[in-house]
Amino acid sequence: MALITTGNGLIRDLEKFGALGVYVPLEGGYEGRHRRRLRAAGYISLHITARGLGDVAAYLTRVHGVRPPHLGKKSTGSGAAVGEVHYLPPMISSHLEQLPPKSKGLLLWIIEGHILSNQEVEYLANLPKLEPRVKVVIERGGDRYFRWTPLEKTLLAS
Repeated sequence: MALITTGNGLIRDLEKFGALGVYVPLEGGYEGRHRRRLRAAGYISLHITARGLGDVAAYLTRVHGVRPPHLGKKSTGSGAAVGEVHYLPPMISSHLEQLPPKSKGLLLWIIEGHILSNQEVEYLANLPKLEPRVKVVIERGGDRYFRWTPLEKTLLAS
């Protein structure tokens, strides 16, 4: 039972600021515990990586096209076209529509956030202001212990 009662500082700061930048020990394990605590607090967690996101705003909030990987195969004319594009629905909108009624909201946990540009991080920091049911946590780097700060403050440091 102590697992649910601890971690209140992270939950309180996430609800206050809407977006947090976290620094996790490189050996791992700590972020899973905190994600479990946030799920116990009523958030539905969506875990994605920053690698390969492309246009973050389009990927999260608009219908966007995705090309399948090439995989070294040649097109023979039958089957898939060379310039084939698959259109995917907006990730956040589709998950918000499926939230349970008693849920506090959608938690977007992004790993490998150190590769994001300042403009992308700034957009993600403002995303909870645009959609209040969305909270954002980005892993900004490694540290000796698990710590967090408001996401806007991580922009000044990078």
